[in-house]
Amino acid sequence: MAAPVGTLDCEDFSMFQMMEAHLSRDKAIKSCISQTSQVVGQLRQERAKDSDNLALIKQLRKEQTKLKLMQSELNVEEVVSDRSLKVFNERCRIHYTPPKVK
Repeated sequence: MAAPVGTLDCEDFSMFQMMEAHLSRDKAIKSCISQTSQVVGQLRQERAKDSDNLALIKQLRKEQTKLKLMQSELNVEEVVSDRSLKVFNERCRIHYTPPKVK
C-alpha cells in the first residue's frame, strides 16, 4: 500500500479512517467484555448457591473462557493500533502529525 499523498490525504486517513476504526473496535470489545463479565458474575452467584449443578459449572467455565478470549483480543487490538500508528507515522510524518490518542 502506497503512502497517502499530501497533507489532506494523510490527515483524512489518520483522523477519519484509522483512528475511528481503532476506537470503534476498542469500544465494541470493551462492551462485550462488560456484558460477559456481568454474566460471569451472575453465574458465580448461582454457583455459590448451588455448587453441585454441573450444567451451571460448565456454563460458568464457558463464559470465563469467552471473557479471557475477549480480554486477549483487547490486547491484540492495542498492539494492532500501536503498530499501525507507527507505520502511519513512518509514511506520513513529512505531511502530517496525528494528535495523540489516550
